[in-house]
Amino acid sequence: MAQTIKQQVSGIDITIAYANEGDAPVSEKEINAYIDRARELYPADTLEWLKLEVDGEDVGISYGLAPVPFDRIRRITGYLVGTMDRWNNAKSSEEHDRVKHGTDRAEAAFACSNGC
Repeated sequence: MAQTIKQQVSGIDITIAYANEGDAPVSEKEINAYIDRARELYPADTLEWLKLEVDGEDVGISYGLAPVPFDRIRRITGYLVGTMDRWNNAKSSEEHDRVKHGTDRAEAAFACSNGC
């Protein structure tokens, strides 16, 4: 009969799933070692959860990392930009007047049917 234990260690949600009744329990020292391993493998990321799947001598490890926000960078009028808030009126006008090409299949089909 499988057993699942949930706990929190250092603010990280830990789930331990045992496949067999006779599986040895995972100690807090082992859990901390798995957390340290995650921090070594992913030093720039924040560990939110850790799932350990114990099956006899084998332990499957799954890490849940916090999502990382990113800024969209686009190439507009020859410049790589994230935002256009610092552009002057002429450059903003150039961006406004440029032809924007769609990536949607329906838009692409429409564009090709009108003289690709």
